[in-house]
Amino acid sequence: MQRPVLTRRQAYEARVRRRATLVAGGSTLGVLAALLILVPLAPGWPAVKKSFFNTQVFADTFPGLLNAFLLDVAIFAWSAPLIFALGLLVALARDVRAPAAYPLRLFAILYTDIFRGVPVILVIYLVGFGIPGLGLPRPWNSPYIWGTVALVLTYAAYVSEVFRTGIEGIHQSQRAAAASLGLSNSDAMRFVILPQAIRKVVPANMNLFIALQKDVALLSFIGPVEIFRQAGVYKSLMANFTPYVGAALIFLAITIPATRYADYLMSKQLKARS
Repeated sequence: MQRPVLTRRQAYEARVRRRATLVAGGSTLGVLAALLILVPLAPGWPAVKKSFFNTQVFADTFPGLLNAFLLDVAIFAWSAPLIFALGLLVALARDVRAPAAYPLRLFAILYTDIFRGVPVILVIYLVGFGIPGLGLPRPWNSPYIWGTVALVLTYAAYVSEVFRTGIEGIHQSQRAAAASLGLSNSDAMRFVILPQAIRKVVPANMNLFIALQKDVALLSFIGPVEIFRQAGVYKSLMANFTPYVGAALIFLAITIPATRYADYLMSKQLKARS
């Protein structure tokens, strides 16, 4: 099979890309080599290596950390659909244009302003300790329930803004075309606006859900023994910080591929627009 003939412009761009790749790879290898050579020369490196990179402690604790990470995955799995649904509802409430529904729109604005303005750890403390403090019977005083509620309330505010950006990014001509076909405002939103808006905001929402996977660890402050708390238990038992390094590696193994996939989707979306 004969190769396609490149134009002069395409050949030049290919050479530039190859040169940039070689330079980037060479500089990266140079930095890594410098770190591998210079860091062990530091006076305190033996103590740091023993406290943070102890291979025996790592081997002993890593299986337990993986098992604890399953709880993080479970909390993420039941929180993500709730966040998606609540975020979409809040975004739709902010898009309501009927004067009679203005209180609904005002509530959505206040909700997003409040929960985007308060740090997630404060929401977890206030909800996770405050509501069980009312003396609710079991299982309604569970930190799993109220920790999930805190995450959902916080992240839904961010997701709703992403959805709102996607909805407002759809040109008004789409609404006008839907109206000319006899569609009501709700039908136009359901069949015309939302399908386009959701596709546009997939990469941005993926980045938020990657952040959610990490912030699940914050629930350890109100009780659940997930990976962060389990690492703390091992640290106390063994007087060594290596379990925290193991926990970090587990998070990286999940978040880096997801982040690269989100970047790929964003790049693909930008190419489709150009």
